[in-house]
Amino acid sequence: MSWLRANQRTAAIVGLTLLLPVYLYLNTLFGFLGLRQEYQSEIDRQIPRIARLQGLIEHEEQLRQSAQAIESQMLRLAYPVAEDRAAVAARLQKDVRQILVEAGLSVTNSQVLPVKEAEIFDYIGLKVTVSGSLDGLDEALAELSTYTPLLLVESLEVWPNRSRAKKGEPQVQLLSASLQLLSLRAIQ
Repeated sequence: MSWLRANQRTAAIVGLTLLLPVYLYLNTLFGFLGLRQEYQSEIDRQIPRIARLQGLIEHEEQLRQSAQAIESQMLRLAYPVAEDRAAVAARLQKDVRQILVEAGLSVTNSQVLPVKEAEIFDYIGLKVTVSGSLDGLDEALAELSTYTPLLLVESLEVWPNRSRAKKGEPQVQLLSASLQLLSLRAIQ
């Protein structure tokens, strides 16, 4: 004990020198423990992703069947990507005019609207003006609802035409209508 009192400065230097390796050892130990904790948390974050991938692998056949079913639905709802936009628009215009004429309506104007591009589909629009009877318009709309690929009626404006009844004949209500139709064409 007397040596410590006599050589306090030397004792402090020797003590600090002995504490330095202990400090480095503890610092390295806690650094590795922290690193291990980071890796463990990363592993814990990956476990749900791995489980989802394993679930996808287990249900691969069902997913393929569902994808094929969706693809067949796409063919029913939209024109395929292989068909040209202009050809689709022309065919759509021809088919719609034919449906309207077969329903007893007179087509006074039809116009293909500019194609709108989206992420998955091209929106092909058609504006048609017709005149005829209310029954003819009803029949035409029913026929348009069965058209494939899917044909949507975006807007419909109907207004009556003035007509004069002949003596002894019942008055037939004639009307004019403007339809704006939309069909889809797949891009991918």
